[in-house]
Amino acid sequence: MSRSRAACNLLCLVAGTATAAEGYLDMHVHTAGIGAGGSGAFVGAEMRSDLRFRFYLRAFGVSEEQLEAEGDGLVIRNISTQVAESEQVARAVILAMDGVVADGELDRDATQFYVPNDFVAAEVGRYDNLCFGASVNPQRHDALARLEQAQTDGALLVKWIPNVMHFDPADPAFESFYRKLVELDLPLLSHAGKEQAFPDARDDYGDPRRLELPLSLGVTVIAAHIATTGKNEGEDNFERILPMFDEYPNLYSEISSLTQINKLNYLKRALDVPGLDERLLYGSDYPLQFFPLVSSLWHLRHIEVGTARLVGSIRNQWDRDVALKRAIGTPEHVFARSAELLDVGRCVSVTHRR
Repeated sequence: MSRSRAACNLLCLVAGTATAAEGYLDMHVHTAGIGAGGSGAFVGAEMRSDLRFRFYLRAFGVSEEQLEAEGDGLVIRNISTQVAESEQVARAVILAMDGVVADGELDRDATQFYVPNDFVAAEVGRYDNLCFGASVNPQRHDALARLEQAQTDGALLVKWIPNVMHFDPADPAFESFYRKLVELDLPLLSHAGKEQAFPDARDDYGDPRRLELPLSLGVTVIAAHIATTGKNEGEDNFERILPMFDEYPNLYSEISSLTQINKLNYLKRALDVPGLDERLLYGSDYPLQFFPLVSSLWHLRHIEVGTARLVGSIRNQWDRDVALKRAIGTPEHVFARSAELLDVGRCVSVTHRR
């Protein structure tokens, strides 16, 4: 391949049709903290002693010492800086993460990872390229009030990982919670499929079929990762979720993490399902976008070697993520849909108000 053609191919992969002013919205970006600077965030003892804790710190590009010195807001500041440098992604939704709840209150001992809503809402309000994603465990005694506060604070969605928050989305006791989501026009982004990022998970709670109750009540549900990985009732979760898109017009999913080595070929499989791309949104699952979890070379079954090398040479994590997914065949409207489905104006108005 000539250098000029290679440069053209790289330009097409990186530039696409997005611009810095009108870039995409990444609706699946994580943050974390150790309580530094009074954030209220924490990592549970089991998770903190796990090898994955150090791995995640490296993924966020911080050390414990840096967090202690500058506060947990450093992670969010770094995300804002990297998004600002992206030629593709203009904004990112930063996700809070509620914990395990017992008797209506947070159970700190059982919670592996906690990032409070008020911390995330306050921090993203400092940056015009970040939006707030709330997290509320429906078992909290004040869950409905927390949803109302989240909307007031500009939340674009509510995020769950039932597998590690230890509750069943199909529990009829949550009906009032789901009706409140509809009333507040807050989509629900719920992890679906097996959860491999934490040492303790109830993967039966990740069965996408357990999301049928909120769907039946009219909640806009975004089942994360298209329920890739894991099985329930002897059936692959990915296969379990596919018929649900015909059954529920308010069901969406997203393509975050689908280039990771543990999910090889799933993105291409999803794009080959007729009509499924019309229900997919763009997300990255930041910070898990780097080697060895993600490499363009893992996808040589679907992209050429030269293309893989060009994608791998892209420095910015978001531009590289978009380029790899685009190279595998993700159409433009999938990248654009996050900003179309979610009310970006909500986070912009809150930021300006702050």
